[in-house]
Amino acid sequence: MGGLRQGRIVGPQIAVLWAYVIAVAVSVLLSFTTGGAFRPGVIGALLIGVAVGFGGVNGLRGWALTGLAVVLAVGLGFTPVGVIRFGAEMGIGLKLLAGGMFGLGVGLPVARMLEGCPAGGLTRHEFEEAWIRFLTGFGYIFFTAIVAIPFYVMVMTSLKSQGELIANPLDFTIDLSRGWALFRSYIELFRDFNFGGYLWTSLYVSILTVLITLAFSIPGAYAVARLRFRGQKALSRSVLLIYMVPMIVLALPIYIAFSMFGLRNSILGIVMIYPVTTIPVSLYMLQGYFRGLPAEIEEAGLMDGLSRLKVIWKITLPLSLPALASVSLYVFMIAWNEFLLAFMLLDDPSKFTLTRGVAMLNSSEVPRQHLMAGAVIATVPVMALFLGLEKFMTRGLTAGSVKG
Repeated sequence: MGGLRQGRIVGPQIAVLWAYVIAVAVSVLLSFTTGGAFRPGVIGALLIGVAVGFGGVNGLRGWALTGLAVVLAVGLGFTPVGVIRFGAEMGIGLKLLAGGMFGLGVGLPVARMLEGCPAGGLTRHEFEEAWIRFLTGFGYIFFTAIVAIPFYVMVMTSLKSQGELIANPLDFTIDLSRGWALFRSYIELFRDFNFGGYLWTSLYVSILTVLITLAFSIPGAYAVARLRFRGQKALSRSVLLIYMVPMIVLALPIYIAFSMFGLRNSILGIVMIYPVTTIPVSLYMLQGYFRGLPAEIEEAGLMDGLSRLKVIWKITLPLSLPALASVSLYVFMIAWNEFLLAFMLLDDPSKFTLTRGVAMLNSSEVPRQHLMAGAVIATVPVMALFLGLEKFMTRGLTAGSVKG
């Protein structure tokens, strides 16, 4: 084991693995953005990884190591063992671009991973820290690719014309010379498929779901967190039991009940059933936050003559704004993205929610770019909302998790 903890062994190991990861990432990126066929070169990644690894444990740092990686990558790009392999029709500019991207992606990260690693023996802490840094970097690239690649394919496909998709469905580049014609699929969705109506329906259904959920969750969570009554602990622990029953199991009873009462194919039915799925998790999130608030503040309000309801309105709710914001955002996203109930209960296209409208596009009679454009329309608003309010959601989810 002592030999395996030598910097001159660990450094090249980490650098070789990282070089191959970056070679794959650069190949995929260039393939998607240029439409060419790129693939990683195993031998080139091995050679550059060994050189960069030895340099990293022997004093090369930062931009010096990056310069070494760039020079080697560009140089090997003109040999049969290039780190990024592609056809002879690719010009010298692409070779330089691929080598530069690879070098930048290898040099600085490897320098960071091998920071503090000597060429000789490594302590257990130095050994583990180097591998943890590698695994962290790999995780960033891997999970970013899982999220970014499908979204990129979705967006690029939505900007294609029918002829381009038929000619090469795997070409994800776009012709910028088409100008505003790139957005033809989006224009046709709003003009011919009533996507403006779907957007409006999803918006007000989601907002109503948030308001109804908060109206029931706030007093319920406060009662569980602050009041004392028989069955309080059992209720507190069983709030999330509803999620042990899959929604698909409840689909048929809901369909039958809504059909009997005339609520199927109506917005009222959707607004009634959506809060049922969101109130339990909202109760769970809010009761944890309410427990974390100092009870002395509320007791002081009661001593000053405020009723319990006024204490909640004037003291508890203002102090709970981060939690309320996070719960509202979470509930909004659930209602916006919900598909099963909308698909089961809505048949009238004039009453479709956005997800139901996108499902309608999944037909052989509708061009594939229209389906992708609909998916973009459904994804982008809630993604922008989440990114804009993410700090509130994070703060609200963690609030109340630590006592003291």
